[in-house]
Amino acid sequence: MAKQKILFACIGNCCRSQMAEGFAKKLAGNKFEIYSAGSKPAGFVSQDVVSVMKEIGIDLSAHYSKGFSDVPAEFDYVVTMGCGEDCPIVPAKERHDWKIEDPIGQGIDVFRRVRENIAEGVRKFIHEHA
Repeated sequence: MAKQKILFACIGNCCRSQMAEGFAKKLAGNKFEIYSAGSKPAGFVSQDVVSVMKEIGIDLSAHYSKGFSDVPAEFDYVVTMGCGEDCPIVPAKERHDWKIEDPIGQGIDVFRRVRENIAEGVRKFIHEHA
C-alpha cells in the first residue's frame, strides 16, 4: 500500500512549513511521504529556523525553499500555515489551515513560540492520521 502524502504549505517555504516538515519527518518516521512548499518560494530557509530546530535536535541545514512545482501534484493531506488566499488550492483529500503566525523578521523568541505551536499541531495531526 502506498504511503499517504502530506504537504505543509506557506508562502515562502522558509519558516513555518519547513519546521512542520522537519517535525513530521521526525515524529512520523516512515508512515507518510512528507513535503513542504510555498506559493512564492523565498529562495532560502531562515537561519533562525535552522537554529531553533537545531536546539531540539532537528537538522534543517540541508533544506531549501521549494515551490508547488517542486513537489507531487496531489496529496492526501494539505496543511497550510495560515497563508489564506496566498496558498493556492493543491489537490488533496483533506485540507487543514493552522493559522500559524509568520515569524519572519521577528526575534528568536517568536521563532521558538512558533516552533512549539507547530510541534503541537504536528503531534496531534500524526496521532489522528497515523
